[in-house]
Amino acid sequence: MIKRLFSSFALLFVLASCGPDAPLPDLVIQNVTVIDAVNGVREARTVVIDGGRITAVTAAGEVVDALETVDATGQYLIPGLWDFHVHLTYDERFTEAMPGLFLSHGITSIRDTGGSLERVLPVVEALRADGATAPRVFFAGPLLDGEYVVYDGENRPLLGIANPDVETARANVARLADAGVDFLKIYEMVTPEVFSAIVEEAQARGLPMDGHVPLSMQARDVGPLVQSLEHLRNIEMDCTADPLRLLAERRRILTNPDGVPGGTLRSRLHNLQRLPSVMAYDEAGCAEVLSSMTSTIQVPTLRLNALSLRPPFQRSDWDALLETLPVDVEADWRATTEARRARERTQDTTYATWSLFLVNLMHEAGVPIGAGTDTPISFAAPGYSLHSELEMLVRAGLSPMEALEAATVRPAAFFGRSGEMGTVEEGRLADLVLLSRDPLDDITNTRSVQAVVSKGEFLSREELDRLVR
Repeated sequence: MIKRLFSSFALLFVLASCGPDAPLPDLVIQNVTVIDAVNGVREARTVVIDGGRITAVTAAGEVVDALETVDATGQYLIPGLWDFHVHLTYDERFTEAMPGLFLSHGITSIRDTGGSLERVLPVVEALRADGATAPRVFFAGPLLDGEYVVYDGENRPLLGIANPDVETARANVARLADAGVDFLKIYEMVTPEVFSAIVEEAQARGLPMDGHVPLSMQARDVGPLVQSLEHLRNIEMDCTADPLRLLAERRRILTNPDGVPGGTLRSRLHNLQRLPSVMAYDEAGCAEVLSSMTSTIQVPTLRLNALSLRPPFQRSDWDALLETLPVDVEADWRATTEARRARERTQDTTYATWSLFLVNLMHEAGVPIGAGTDTPISFAAPGYSLHSELEMLVRAGLSPMEALEAATVRPAAFFGRSGEMGTVEEGRLADLVLLSRDPLDDITNTRSVQAVVSKGEFLSREELDRLVR
């Protein structure tokens, strides 16, 4: 009853504000079913948008005049989706095309989780420029790695910077903070001392912290100190029967007397301990690990970890998707697609299956899950791959609503923006996706994007198609 009264008062306010002397609101979406992970399902609603924000969500019925009116009868309105793990500059063939690709698939916000400051800053500035048709972007700058950098620009693309000691780490954090980063990302090769220093500096500056579990540490000690962790990386090494023995072995190898490159060293450790740790899974020990992470958003990137269980090349819409990518990327990926389809090869799915299993354990333990893809790495097409991630989260045990939560509510919470992002209600930023099919019936229906509202601007399906090649 209270909600009905509030809805009526809100509509009366909207109607009054649209009187003969009042300017009309920018946009009204009428007769739509509204869905979000906080307020649930609300049928037959009118959503009013003005000045880039939602000004009312009311029961449908009364006509509200606006500069633009959309009749969304039979359609579904959800909050704008996030891709919570993006690398804008990893493959520069994609960089210019990414904004349009993201929006065309309903992704209205992205979190860039690592890139050279010199390369990523101009891209961020372009996306944030007045009048830019682009998702909202939040960025970390370079990965804060250890003495040996995995993504060093020589053996792998340049994404990281070295932090061989505490003093360097503090200076690097200060430099990134001055550059305006939205959060920090710690990487796998740092020492425990450097890790502690970065966390201290991040907390002093009010910067959220993301990362991988450093190989020199245990996941149960890292999780409580950061706000999100990526890829489930190195958690398996703490979910095993004898984690301290494995930790001692890793630390011995990390002394790296031969000075091998960081990427090579990391791969050596993963190859040595990942699958044996999975095979030696200890239920009680892993429960302790997960209990330490109930306030840490996990971004499992299942479309990557479990790629062998659902290769994109097998999807019925993959060929059509390739036609929307930059020309040189399309040629490259099409050649790989044809090669993969031409040969039959049995892949080891041990880690893929483990990843689904671990996400289900996390979900049952109340660990928050976020939706990210690592685009454009390993055939993660910008925008498209986020929907693949949602499908894999549901396959791992989340409900469709919980998968939506992972791509809307959780990212907003990471940045302390829950009061203005992640739901469809009065006062929230107007980032919305209009779907032709119900995502709660089948999570694949998030692909049925009919229109997007980005920063208050309504983009029809035709306009979205014009944003891509």
